[in-house]
Amino acid sequence: MQYVRTYTMYLKKIALVNYKNFASKEFDFDKKINCFVGNNGIGKTNALDAIYHLAFAKGYFNSIAVQNIKHKEDFFLIEGVFQKEDREEHISCSLKRGQKKTIKRNGKQYEKISNHIGLIPLVIISPADRNLITEGSDVRRKFMDGVIAQSDVQYLRDLIKYNKVLTQRNSLLKYFALNHTFDEINLAIYNEQLIELGTTIFNKRKLFLDDFKPIFEESYQNIAGSGEEVSLMYKSHLYSTEFSVLLQNSLERDRLLQYTSVGVHKDDLLYSIDGYPIKKFGSQGQQKSYLVALKLAQFNFIKKQTKTTPILLLDDIFDKLDGSRVEKLIGLVNDDLFEQVFISDTHVDRTEEVIKKTQQSYKIFEL
Repeated sequence: MQYVRTYTMYLKKIALVNYKNFASKEFDFDKKINCFVGNNGIGKTNALDAIYHLAFAKGYFNSIAVQNIKHKEDFFLIEGVFQKEDREEHISCSLKRGQKKTIKRNGKQYEKISNHIGLIPLVIISPADRNLITEGSDVRRKFMDGVIAQSDVQYLRDLIKYNKVLTQRNSLLKYFALNHTFDEINLAIYNEQLIELGTTIFNKRKLFLDDFKPIFEESYQNIAGSGEEVSLMYKSHLYSTEFSVLLQNSLERDRLLQYTSVGVHKDDLLYSIDGYPIKKFGSQGQQKSYLVALKLAQFNFIKKQTKTTPILLLDDIFDKLDGSRVEKLIGLVNDDLFEQVFISDTHVDRTEEVIKKTQQSYKIFEL
């Protein structure tokens, strides 16, 4: 087996101003394990979300940016210093009420926020992941797109363009209905763009699933250690029919509905265990293991694609897994699978007992 060098990256420090419940707070981190401990509602998850914000220019738990500003304040600011091999990366993210969010790298503002995605590979495992099972297809699509986009800049650009064209086509359909008119030539312009972008997105998602599926299946067996057979399937209309034909066949329905009813924006990921949908037939334990396996597969996939070990955030991990599985998970730091890990938990003794067994350096922040 050929050895592939993996680059290291870790967060050295972070400073928060008016971010969620933090008025002003600074943290200096250990390069291996960092734990935020304290009662519920004290800000442990907010600290993790601030780190996530620096990687993705948005919060994981609340995508409405302005709601991340501390109550009664006018702005928030997050500043972080990352060590990436032999250089430092200074990243800042700020938002003022009524203005656009600003992301800066080493003091220079990005023209497009999307240009920042992928610079800081990061994966979060949280109880909030449960919506990947319980919610609609849009949540699962976002998960898939998020994994691909961290290592494929062009994919993200195509996706942004596709959604823009989709919005324009939907507006045109609404205009037709409102004005009792129809212009086939105008609609054809949007169709052509949707077909080109959508077909590219579909092909990349297919290739992604081919790579991702075996990684996921292995991750599940490592966590659950059982004979259960898990599966992950990509569902898309484009498997059976070309996009141009789909649009043609759905034209009357689209005019009636006033939006585009077919395309890659309707794709889904189907989760199953022993051949049955996990949402209906999976036990709580199986669902938790499935979600953690999904996220670990995301971690391994990004590591493989970017040749950089992602930062790992484990939010309220004892809520997701029993003590022995948490121990097994944290223990992967010793196998060099993980580099820098951030953990949040309510019990300082429980957390310290588990991380001491790794014999790695660590810091505990009691909030």
